[in-house]
Amino acid sequence: MMHPRARRPFFVDVRFIIGIVLVIVSVVGVWLLISSSRQTSPVLQATRTVVSGEVISSADLQVVEVGLGAVTESYLAPQDLDPGAVATRTLSKGELLPRSAVGSPDEARTTTLVVSSTTIPAGVAPGDVVEVWHAAPLEDGRAFDKPRVLVADAVVASVAEAEGMLANSRTDVELVIDRTDVAAVLTAITGGDSISIVPAGSGS
Repeated sequence: MMHPRARRPFFVDVRFIIGIVLVIVSVVGVWLLISSSRQTSPVLQATRTVVSGEVISSADLQVVEVGLGAVTESYLAPQDLDPGAVATRTLSKGELLPRSAVGSPDEARTTTLVVSSTTIPAGVAPGDVVEVWHAAPLEDGRAFDKPRVLVADAVVASVAEAEGMLANSRTDVELVIDRTDVAAVLTAITGGDSISIVPAGSGS
C-alpha cells in the first residue's frame, strides 16, 4: 500500500525564498557598488597654491577625472567656475576645488598688501600662515620700541626674489590680510615701523 508523500511545511518554503531574495539583493548591491566606483566625473584641481582672496583663473587649474561617488556635487566641475571667482581659503597645489572654498569678489573679506620685512625666515612660501610683528621707532630715531604682533594670521601670497641678500636687507612680501587689519598695517608702514615676519605661533 502506497502512502502519500509527506508535504514539507509551508514555513520551510518561505525561509528558502527569503534566503534566495537576500542572496539576490546582496549580489545586486555589490554590483552597484563596483559599478559606481568605476564611474568618474570631471572636476577642477589646483595646479599651484592659491591663497585666500586671490582670483582663480583657468591657468591655475586642470581638469581631472575622479570617482567621488555621492560627494561629487561638493566639488566644482569645469563649467561651474564663474569668471572672477576668488578663493575663500588657501587652496593647496593638487587639491580638488570644493564649492565651499570658492566665492565671489564681494564675499572676500581679505585683501593683499605688500610689506617690506627686515626679517623673514628661509623657506617661507606662498600659502604659509605667518605673524606680522612691528616695532615703532623711538623719538631719538636710533632705536625701536618693544616688538608687538600687528597681524596674527596673515597668509603669504608671494615673496620677492632677491639674490645676495644680507641679514639686514629688506624683503618685499605680499600678504593676504583681513580688511579690518589694513589700517593698522598701513599706519605701521607709513610710520616707519620695523616690520618682521615669522611663522605663525613661533614668535609668541
